[in-house]
Amino acid sequence: MDMLNPYCGVSRDGRGVARLTICNAGTLNILGSSAIAGIKEGLQSLAADESIRVLLFAGASEKSMIGGADIKEMATLDQASAEAFITRLAELCDAVRTFPAPVIARLPGWCLGGGLEVAAACDLRVAAHDAKFGMPEVRVGIPSVIHAALLPRLIGWGRTRWLLLTAETVDAPTALAWGLVDAVALAGELDAAVEKAVASLLACGPHALRAQKALLRQWEDLPLKDAIELSVGTFGRAFLTDEPKRLMQGFIDRKR
Repeated sequence: MDMLNPYCGVSRDGRGVARLTICNAGTLNILGSSAIAGIKEGLQSLAADESIRVLLFAGASEKSMIGGADIKEMATLDQASAEAFITRLAELCDAVRTFPAPVIARLPGWCLGGGLEVAAACDLRVAAHDAKFGMPEVRVGIPSVIHAALLPRLIGWGRTRWLLLTAETVDAPTALAWGLVDAVALAGELDAAVEKAVASLLACGPHALRAQKALLRQWEDLPLKDAIELSVGTFGRAFLTDEPKRLMQGFIDRKR
């Protein structure tokens, strides 16, 4: 693994899969200001690399990808510094959400608060069988904000209210049933489940996947009519690459 900075390491394989690992943030990978800045910096440097087909987002320990934001730091904040802190965390979530290639969250153990907000910003979420999820902010005197706003789109308003207002945690099977995660691994098989998701993405055209991710982001903010119209140009531009002809011909040849 190559260290991009003290908080962010990256490893790559020959398939175009990059693994970004959160480092030096404690056993639960807690996000303080320094870690937030380092991870965001790492994401931004990798975003320029068009050879990356899939980004795997992971923590250095098996206790969590990101356990949450640093309560010890937050306890020292005032209004101005609180807004600055949460803006930095929002920028990190945006760096995940706008990463050009698909991002898979590898989710062992605890995924709470800011950690769940980062996970929600990823494209796919694969959880360990014993993972736990929650938004406990109201129990420490603050509301859940920034990319918690993505949760109603994932799990609906009722379940979002339950998470944010009760601060209760949910287990991995519940998270899967709610749509909070996309897959739950069998015991001891988290990496195998992640690899299955990676393989599904690698079976697709890399240019098409990047275009599809960009469209999905834009669809979230557009009326249906505008979203459909926007799609037409994206479809046409796909034919500026060799992917449609090459992959469609491969499909036709397999059917013969």
